[in-house]
Amino acid sequence: MGKKEIPLFKVYMSQESIDRTVDVLNSGFIGQGPVVDEFESMLREQFSWDYILTVNSATSAEHLALHMLKEEGKTVLNSSWPGIQPGDEILATPLTCTASNWPILANGFNIKWVDIDPTTMNMDLDDLARKIGPKTKAIMIVHWGGYPNDLNRLKEIQEKAKDLYGFKPAIIEDCAHAMGSKFNDRYIGTHGNICTFSLQAIKHVTSGDGGLLFLPHNELYRRGKLLRWYGIDRESNRKDFRCEADIPEWGFKFHMNDINAAIGMGNMKKMDDIISKHKANASFYDQELKDVAGVQTLARHKGHESAFWIYSILVDNKDGFQRWMKERGIATSQVHERNDIHSAVRGYRSILPNLDVTVPKLSSIPVGWWVTEEEREWIVESIKMGW
Repeated sequence: MGKKEIPLFKVYMSQESIDRTVDVLNSGFIGQGPVVDEFESMLREQFSWDYILTVNSATSAEHLALHMLKEEGKTVLNSSWPGIQPGDEILATPLTCTASNWPILANGFNIKWVDIDPTTMNMDLDDLARKIGPKTKAIMIVHWGGYPNDLNRLKEIQEKAKDLYGFKPAIIEDCAHAMGSKFNDRYIGTHGNICTFSLQAIKHVTSGDGGLLFLPHNELYRRGKLLRWYGIDRESNRKDFRCEADIPEWGFKFHMNDINAAIGMGNMKKMDDIISKHKANASFYDQELKDVAGVQTLARHKGHESAFWIYSILVDNKDGFQRWMKERGIATSQVHERNDIHSAVRGYRSILPNLDVTVPKLSSIPVGWWVTEEEREWIVESIKMGW
């Protein structure tokens, strides 16, 4: 093929997104307005889920979700939910973007790290079950690369915690990698947990920047809709269009604007096409790399349908591998640093043996919609040559 730069990430932008954005820019209204409403209606239809809010980032979605689970919150998940208090712990994976875990700290809660499953890079659910205690009020999982966690097993762990401690820890799914992924033929985001999605620039579907918050029922949805915009009810009658009515509960500036919604609407229409190309490339790699010396592909299980935002593998001599691939014009990366090594979370460090042995081998190769059949063959050929 000859040397060519094959990027690990690339921004997808449809012509419709560009045209819709121009229309918004010429409309005289670029804040949160009718286009945000239209985008949310589109998302509800796309995912067959009624309780979807747009926000300005997935990080904001996670911050808002945790805030709504605090003890003083007016809306709870179920009648036995005690609410999260300062000093309570959230069980979380350290193998993710810091955007997943820093909202835990921002809300005044403690992190308790859970090890990873080295066959999927997702949370080790056996380790999770061992670490749940009376102060565990929520579990933050991440669908690494788009590969779904076992949500049935998670519900079993929830039930066991209720038997032991009298309540179910809330489950928050970080779905930043998992737009379009499915578990047991249902979209990730629609299994009754609190779920956050990223529409950041390099995700499957981008709105320029933005996020989604999927909520399990109407009460949390209504509350979240208020709190994403200062706590103001934008649908109420006002005595003055610039002056809000009484605000019972203060909120944040987490809302999406019409510019981002316009970009998101145009790109969302291409979601299936984008993801199908990611899946096709991943399937090719699964077949071609399964018996290559020095390479270990990740596990695939029935009912776990990944959208493959990234394609991760474990390789021997990772430094040598990444140098070799760079020489061949192929971008590679671990993608996310393990969060537990940062000074900001020094006080939460724990023994995580699976993570310790896995991260030194973890790398990702280009899998996205931009990777052609010729390029993916070049990538496989380069790996098979050794390094």
